[in-house]
Amino acid sequence: MQRAAFALYLIFAVFSGCAWGQTWPSRPIRIIVAGAPGSSLDIPVRAVGEKLKDRLAQPIVVENRPAAGGTVATDAAAKAAPDGYTYVMSFNGPLAYGPYLYSKLPYDPQKDLAAVIQMGGQPFVLAVPASLGVSRLKELIDLARASPGKLNYSSLGNGSGTHITMELLKSRAKIFMVHIPYAGGPAAAAAVATGEVQAHFAPIATIMPHVRAGRARLIAMSSEKRFSLMPEIPTVAEQGFPGFDSYGWNGILAPAATPRDIVVRMNREINEVLKLPEIRTLLANQHIEIAGGTPEEFAALIKRETERWGPVIRASGAKLD
Repeated sequence: MQRAAFALYLIFAVFSGCAWGQTWPSRPIRIIVAGAPGSSLDIPVRAVGEKLKDRLAQPIVVENRPAAGGTVATDAAAKAAPDGYTYVMSFNGPLAYGPYLYSKLPYDPQKDLAAVIQMGGQPFVLAVPASLGVSRLKELIDLARASPGKLNYSSLGNGSGTHITMELLKSRAKIFMVHIPYAGGPAAAAAVATGEVQAHFAPIATIMPHVRAGRARLIAMSSEKRFSLMPEIPTVAEQGFPGFDSYGWNGILAPAATPRDIVVRMNREINEVLKLPEIRTLLANQHIEIAGGTPEEFAALIKRETERWGPVIRASGAKLD
């Protein structure tokens, strides 16, 4: 009976999409964030949400669910009613890495979710405690090789981009470091700043306060080319690992059956907000590159990245269940 009722609901959603688009939104919109408050996922959502509430004349409710590498938040959105009132701000981990890290994800990233817009992204930056006395990537690798299994590294959680990027470096450098997952970016960044761990491929926004305070040092960027907003930091690729490339992208998605006209409207509104000078300045100050674009472009990115990282994750042997 419940399945039949839900099927009728979906049929109604498809055929009444135009009508919904004319009345939407008529109540608060919820955006589930697959990261902790203050993280590189959270900051853009809250900034954009403040502008969206005026453009849409409805509150934007932000709900943080950083558990299980973002899969909890992503799954919640995939299973939400496709009525245009629930979205998720997700990222590489749950969308492109998850199919290879878990024997069975509770959702299919490309079938159960509708891409709305790529918000932006940034490469990860390899940080070490200032007290470690390391200033170059080679020095960290030499230290790890001299003491196999004695060094720890933090991540935003199992399956996150910060986790997989370090696993890629471990594989390329033939070193062993112990993975310590944390519940979100601020906690993982604090761990390297205090010396609780010896390395962290960090989202730039969350590590910079510790760098400015002199507690952490940046030694490498994960992108293949130097990051335009921090060109002074050398890449992993140019420090002995050609072709090394990892970029932390993110974006907004809705349940798969969300009416198309609502997805298009939400995409249009967010694109307009991302053009605002105050938003561009705020995100640049957080070292976040703005993306924007169409739902189709974001969907293509997810597909492309899923295909690209599959062999890397399989070769690493990383599994989360």
